[in-house]
Amino acid sequence: MRPILLGSQTGAQLACLYAASHPDRVRGLATYAMWSHLTGRFLQEWQTYLEWTGAHFGSTEAALNEVRDVQPSRAGDPDHLAWMARLHRSAWSPGSFRPMVEVQMALDIRDVLPAISVPTLAMYRRGDSSVPVEDLEAAAALIPGATVVELPGNDHECSAGPIAPIVDALERFIAGLDGEPIRPSRRLTTVLFTDVVGATARASEIGDSAWRDLIAAHHRIVRRELERFSGTEVDTAGDGFFATFDGPARAVHCAQAIGSRVRDIGLEIRAGVHTGEIETINGKVGGIAVHIGARIAALAGASEILVSSTVKDLTAGSGLVLEDAGEHELKGVPDRWRLHRVGT
Repeated sequence: MRPILLGSQTGAQLACLYAASHPDRVRGLATYAMWSHLTGRFLQEWQTYLEWTGAHFGSTEAALNEVRDVQPSRAGDPDHLAWMARLHRSAWSPGSFRPMVEVQMALDIRDVLPAISVPTLAMYRRGDSSVPVEDLEAAAALIPGATVVELPGNDHECSAGPIAPIVDALERFIAGLDGEPIRPSRRLTTVLFTDVVGATARASEIGDSAWRDLIAAHHRIVRRELERFSGTEVDTAGDGFFATFDGPARAVHCAQAIGSRVRDIGLEIRAGVHTGEIETINGKVGGIAVHIGARIAALAGASEILVSSTVKDLTAGSGLVLEDAGEHELKGVPDRWRLHRVGT
């Protein structure tokens, strides 16, 4: 039986990403206090929280500061404050606390939410003490057909404050789900395009027979790395590959591995990576995300991997080094797109 995902706060962001990427595995999605990205005053408050709590890590004062922000109804409970301080010390170290919060600050799922195609319930408390309600409403509005429920209370944490209204909303949502199986034709996917740089000149240099052997070796390398990083080969044309991945970080790491391996046989590739909504019609993969990925790859230079801002936003905390490559026009695609170059 396909599950109904329930995600709260940053956990809701991960649940949204999974539901958008695997709609065939999910019956429904329920979120609580889900935002899409940090902006303005919200971002500044997180930065202040990071600095102050990092300096007072594990103390009762740091626990009180957090509880006042996310669980104000529990701020007068000394036993709860002591428990929260112990939780901080048990769950993190001072060194691991900062990168954990920084990853949360960098997450941006605005491009993910419109790709969600499963029935969705978005809940939040009308007096949320931590996240501006307008940010919660804006995030929910990006999910097509989402049922939005405003709940009483002001606690940001799901576990604090009145729980019964959350349970009631979940029960109504689950009871209203259609029992018919969902067969979605669209989902969130990461696309990778690669091709050999200078192929024509190299083929002329070494001759047809040697070139066929070299390209055969190239194809073996690409397919081996696609298998290693759980990629799916969609199409091959000449010396180029089109593949899809469940996650953007794996696609980038695969492109890096391919680039490194083909250099060992005297070739260089260019690559482009983008995450977006694709459609599968009669077994064929298509959609604007495919065109964007191909256009990004076409802009890359020798031994260069370019990725879209969506990939950058979704790989926060992955350890990838991404350098700003400026804004570009992509042929046949509206607007200008900011791209990023994968560093070493």
